[in-house]
Amino acid sequence: MSDVDNQIREQIEAFVSDLNQLVRQAALEAVAAALGGDGAAVVAGRGGRAPGFARALARGRGKGAKRTAEELEGTRESVLDYVRRNAGQGVEQIAKALNVPSRDLVLPIRKLVAAGQLSTKGQKRATKYFSGSGGGGGAARGGAGGRRRGRRTRK
Repeated sequence: MSDVDNQIREQIEAFVSDLNQLVRQAALEAVAAALGGDGAAVVAGRGGRAPGFARALARGRGKGAKRTAEELEGTRESVLDYVRRNAGQGVEQIAKALNVPSRDLVLPIRKLVAAGQLSTKGQKRATKYFSGSGGGGGAARGGAGGRRRGRRTRK
């Protein structure tokens, strides 16, 4: 190869190296801004992250990090208030109204049901939630005292 070709190749490699460094720096600054830090805690790493990493950062906690008791309590209160105003809604509808992922409602709703503050009607994805233990009414839940089954009389 000629001397000119070698110089061109060296210039291209230097440019790519500089560009790579700038891209890494920009990425680290973006992560630091998302975490709310000054960037000192962010360590330069290699390669890609899991797809949910950006979403976890956007929620304000790291991927796989547990929610604090305050976050759970706030979600629990929001769910309870919403269900009191809009009885008979499913998890997807509640999540959409509260603008949170439905998976983030599983634990708070489970705790509310266990505490008797919410009651359910239906099963699995068809489950509807109601305030208190009254639920959707006794007759609709088969609570008519068993009279429908009744005993057959002999003639």
